[in-house]
Amino acid sequence: MAETKREIERKYESDESGLPDLTGAGGIAAVVDKGVAHLDATYYDTGDERLAASSVTLRRRTGGSDAGWHLKFPIAPDVRDEIHAPLSDTLPDDLAALVRSRVRDSELLPVVRLRSARDVRHLLDADGRLLAEVSVDTVHAERLTGRGGEAQWTEVEVELADGGDPALLDKVEKRLRKAGVRPSASSSKLARALEETASGKRRKSPHVRRPVTAGDHVLAYLRTQRDAIVELDPAVRRDAEDSVHSMRVATRRMRSTFKSFGAILDRAVTDPVAAELQWLAGELGRDRDREVLTERLTAAVDEVPDGLVRGPVVERLHSWSSAEHGGARGRLLGVLDSRRYLSLLDTLDALIADPPLLKEAGKEPRKPIAKAVRKDFRKVSKLVDRAAELEPGTERDLALHDARKKAKRTRYAAEAAQPVLGKPAKTMVKSMKALQNLLGEHQDSVMARKALRELSAVAHAAGESAFTYGLLHEREEQRALRVEAELPGFWAGIKGGAAGL
Repeated sequence: MAETKREIERKYESDESGLPDLTGAGGIAAVVDKGVAHLDATYYDTGDERLAASSVTLRRRTGGSDAGWHLKFPIAPDVRDEIHAPLSDTLPDDLAALVRSRVRDSELLPVVRLRSARDVRHLLDADGRLLAEVSVDTVHAERLTGRGGEAQWTEVEVELADGGDPALLDKVEKRLRKAGVRPSASSSKLARALEETASGKRRKSPHVRRPVTAGDHVLAYLRTQRDAIVELDPAVRRDAEDSVHSMRVATRRMRSTFKSFGAILDRAVTDPVAAELQWLAGELGRDRDREVLTERLTAAVDEVPDGLVRGPVVERLHSWSSAEHGGARGRLLGVLDSRRYLSLLDTLDALIADPPLLKEAGKEPRKPIAKAVRKDFRKVSKLVDRAAELEPGTERDLALHDARKKAKRTRYAAEAAQPVLGKPAKTMVKSMKALQNLLGEHQDSVMARKALRELSAVAHAAGESAFTYGLLHEREEQRALRVEAELPGFWAGIKGGAAGL
């Protein structure tokens, strides 16, 4: 079973002169020699080094206290999540799944072997607690692909102890710099090994030129969303907080962009891709919708006085939530391993590499992009006005839900337009987000009432009281009516502020 650890560390280049005395830096009371470990690691990647291009490392290492398979994902500067699996001859399935969005059908090959002599010291405080680990690594790198190549260097690595204060790293670095130890120019040993063992001309990353035309700006926004989907895939598989929602939003942004900028990108080509993105968003939404409903209904039950909670309402809610989550989770993992999903990722890559640009794409960006945003806003306006004319009930609920979806689309179009239109687009983003949130409160009430009716029927069939479900249903209905009453004045304010676009 794989285990995850948050790794906070910094690397430095050393001239093999050794470490300076670190005692006294950041509360370090003692430096304890832990001996030398001999490590032998083989790093794996695709032939075109897709993992390295994303600063992801995958290795099989023997020696030391944590022999096994290690998969590392960048989180922030100096911060990575390391996922560790026990030593085995072949890559464990759970780690293979975490790189699938990047690797897809390509074979993972051994690309570099690193053999290191690691001289380890523990930095302790006055109470003997571990603050950080410092190692001086003498590294020998061997390229395993192409014509091969070798390199050798010495580096210093400082890794913060679990739960340690990152400020300690600054204080240790200050002491190291005074001794002439320099921050490493490479983000990892693998990055340095790939650079120094390369034979001939290194493969360059695709060059993305600065956005100039309308097409450039739209593609830059699409590229960001494509990258988000690929990068969020491992987090979704690990059930990381908010990962499902974030990935769903990226799919919606891409799909909305295809529709909003149909005068720039040929919809005859993008509509089938948008349909696949809609499918993916729907699969992601199964679990996300459950999360939203569970949070809402749990909070609603907490607000009900104890004397009005009749029967095992909380227990039934939790049981319903767990059952829904388990089913949706298993289905989603199957989706992420499906041929349909991986083909969609390939299609997105191909579309961005060779986009179906129309004549408007080659123009100066301001006019065509502003035109697209205004067109979306007019559609939102018509839907909100139509909903306001309807009587409360199912038809109005559906109309408000349609308005909410169009508000999202307009918001995403305005996001893509911000680098071109500046403040007017930024104002539109804020306005549409506020409208989306207001109408989202209404839609959440609609969905909560549907869930409460289902829970009430199950409770009644089990011989339990349905009183509390009815009470919660009535409260949800009143919340929706308050949104409907607030909407006209809220919308008037938005319309008045949209004139500058």
